Amino acid sequence: MTKEVTKAIFPVAGMGTRFLPATKSVPKEIMTLVDRPLIQYAIDEARAAGIKEFIFVTSRGKGALEDYFDHAPQLEQELKKKNKNKLLEVLETTNMESGAIAYIRQHKALGLGHAVWCARRLIADEPFAVILPDDVIAAEKPCLQQMVEAYAETGGNMVAAMEVAPEQTSSYGVLDICEETDPLVKVQGMIEKPDAEDAPSNLAVIGRYILSPSVLENLNHIQSGSGGEIQLTDAIARDIELADNVYGYRFRGQRFDCGSKSGFLQATVAFGLARPELRDDLMGYLQSVTQTDV
Repeated sequence: MTKEVTKAIFPVAGMGTRFLPATKSVPKEIMTLVDRPLIQYAIDEARAAGIKEFIFVTSRGKGALEDYFDHAPQLEQELKKKNKNKLLEVLETTNMESGAIAYIRQHKALGLGHAVWCARRLIADEPFAVILPDDVIAAEKPCLQQMVEAYAETGGNMVAAMEVAPEQTSSYGVLDICEETDPLVKVQGMIEKPDAEDAPSNLAVIGRYILSPSVLENLNHIQSGSGGEIQLTDAIARDIELADNVYGYRFRGQRFDCGSKSGFLQATVAFGLARPELRDDLMGYLQSVTQTDV
């Protein structure tokens, strides 16, 4: 019987340089899609999957991110006075109870593997999830919830996977597959950011993971890899050699790369159109723009 996954790591130490100058004073994770910051989408997905403990790997300048999850007594009091109960309900979803959230500093930008390793003492010997807030996934059933349900049957390690164009493999960790029983694939190897001609498939890893504590032990021995960083995929690949227990999960949903400006804009439009109170006005505007001769 597999252990329940109740802890999740959120690596949020990046400087967000692709969004300068906005990220000069505002952490990228606080930037909003419609009216919710990126990090809120990640938290809501984690909660839906049964996560109870939230571990943020941060860096200097992320104070606004920490404040976001705190209670705001003055604001709550004003909303109560004005009987704005719906807004109060929205505000409550942003609050985290004492003891449910922890912050760990990553003092050097040494890669995703190093960020996960920084949280090792809070994970101990339990399985855990990793969620990258840059990857926002629109799905009827949240992506991590899909994975947790599949993990209950497989155990081991699981990564979210999606097909990408061959010319895009150099931007992802790519899976080498030995068996496939949709939506699961058995993984016999992982390669970080291979050129198209070297990629074993076009099935790429995106920012959702369920990992065994052995991956943290592997990270103790991993040297810097692609890009001079400590790669999480290298530590997961080591578990293939040791235990042959790594799976890819073809999630159901649409992934938006909100680490890029174009992906962020696409997500903003998609989530705006999904809101009934915004759809008509936004659709009308988009139609008027696309029909205008430039």
